Amino acid sequence: MADVVVFHHAQGLTDGVLQFTEDLRSAGHVVSVPDLYDGATFDTVVDGVAYAENVGIDTILNRAAGAVNQLPTQMVYAGFSLGAVAAQMLAQTRPNAQGALLYHGGSPTSTFSKPWPDGVPLQIHTMDADEWMELDEAESLRNEVVGAELFVYSGSKHLFADSSLDDYDQAAAQLLVDRTVKFLAT
Repeated sequence: MADVVVFHHAQGLTDGVLQFTEDLRSAGHVVSVPDLYDGATFDTVVDGVAYAENVGIDTILNRAAGAVNQLPTQMVYAGFSLGAVAAQMLAQTRPNAQGALLYHGGSPTSTFSKPWPDGVPLQIHTMDADEWMELDEAESLRNEVVGAELFVYSGSKHLFADSSLDDYDQAAAQLLVDRTVKFLAT
């Protein structure tokens, strides 16, 4: 059993993100899923990104950091797209991270104030033709972190693991969930 915090993507805390967290709970994990948008959701990634930029990415990341203040420090940090930035930031900067799961996102480790912590496992999941996540960036991040895994799915859908969105790809999403559950079991 792992303690996991899952951060939503730019479209907000959608039913698909909530379903994903239920899948993890069903596998026996303790899952927290903070709402970084105070209930707002958006019909498109573009609208959600515009909202995040208007609020400020630093504000969104501060909300994420505040959301974990009362949670154990020994956490696995997971995030979808915009939420992957928050998950990576906390995995790199908050002591005692147990791992990071970055779905449809990720940044160079130099983006944050501390290097990737030794021994903290990382998985990155993206589609090979995702217009919002450059495969080169995902490969670069994988190469920066010793032992990191990169799973590349065939297709161009960005939020393919969110069952409530048009981007949903059931086969790829199920494989992502299976790989996530296996990661959390170790």
